[in-house]
Amino acid sequence: MSGAIATVRGTFDRVGGRIPFWGWMLLLLGVAILYGLPATPYVSGSFFDAVINTLGYVIMALGLNIVVGFAGLLDLGYVAFYAFGAFSAGWFMSGHYNGSSVHILVSDFADKLPGIHVNFFLVVIFAACFTALWGAILGFPTLRLRGDYLAIVTLAFGEIVPRVLELSESGPFGIGSLDLSNGRQGITPVDRPYFPVSGLDHVGPIDLRPYFYIALGMLVVTLFVNFRLRDSRLGRAWIAVREDEVAAAAMGVHLVRVKLWAYSIGAAFGGFAGCFFGVYKNTINVDQFQFGFSVFILCMVIIGGMGNLGGVILGAIALSMLDRFLLPELNSVSQSLLDFDVTAISFGVFGFFLLVMMILRPEGFLPNRRRKLELHPEELEEEAASGDDALYAVRGV
Repeated sequence: MSGAIATVRGTFDRVGGRIPFWGWMLLLLGVAILYGLPATPYVSGSFFDAVINTLGYVIMALGLNIVVGFAGLLDLGYVAFYAFGAFSAGWFMSGHYNGSSVHILVSDFADKLPGIHVNFFLVVIFAACFTALWGAILGFPTLRLRGDYLAIVTLAFGEIVPRVLELSESGPFGIGSLDLSNGRQGITPVDRPYFPVSGLDHVGPIDLRPYFYIALGMLVVTLFVNFRLRDSRLGRAWIAVREDEVAAAAMGVHLVRVKLWAYSIGAAFGGFAGCFFGVYKNTINVDQFQFGFSVFILCMVIIGGMGNLGGVILGAIALSMLDRFLLPELNSVSQSLLDFDVTAISFGVFGFFLLVMMILRPEGFLPNRRRKLELHPEELEEEAASGDDALYAVRGV
């Protein structure tokens, strides 16, 4: 117990030394706003739903940032891990397999239902471990690939997984009589989260507050793990691989192990958030797992600032709110003036936004210091001319 306390204290000491006073003030203000948000009577249900979805997107973006931002590996099939996490909730928190009767730490209502019903907090841990395994499986054939070839392999993985799940009901991918997805109909309904504690053992069908606090707690866990990984020996190895694989290997970095850990841990957070989304949306359907979702999460990482945790969070919030509020407003204006549906070209809008960012600020909203100096070498010369000793303390994240 004392060792765990020392670990947590050491993490906060290192993080605290790198965050300025105004940063801590903004962080505390954000936590206070998030904590008090559910009790605010002026917050609409639509906005509350958008905040919950945004928290899930932030977790996914932070997971993808491990692969893309820390290790420098491209992953266009991230939606596959979302699918594995969501279907984990469908398999173990519904009546999909109604021939079975398994009930573990569930409510009295779910205890009387046929099928497999396991407590959400156990399923979400399983989903993270299961997707981590598949992340390693994806990473293994890509160890010798770079650039366009790496993108093609990960893209193929993201396209194969939803199709296999869809065709598991019948057809060439059927595993005996095992149905993994219920075909195009999907798996619904999914059990609501259950707290086996008196006073916290009920989640109403339209009460969003428990989902909000669950998502917020999952985000805190994700941030803690990301901070620890970034400052760890493994995190420094990822940065070395990102900068120069040959030099990293020459310095003793085990490329195979480091890359597999990046894919596994990044995938684990994808399944972590995917399981939550499966429960929150109360349905899991293969139509939810399209290639565009992988690009959507990747844009959050790139626009926010690859490798910078604060930048990734900002990018996820910006794109999530843009998708939820700005696009519908543009659609209503365009339909009234031009009779044109903007939502039909929503990915084109995101593409245009990404293009503008790459021209005006290619390093992202909040880039890490190393990335900023690579894209703006004139700042490096200015700091060198001014004799700034801090220049030699440039971190890789």
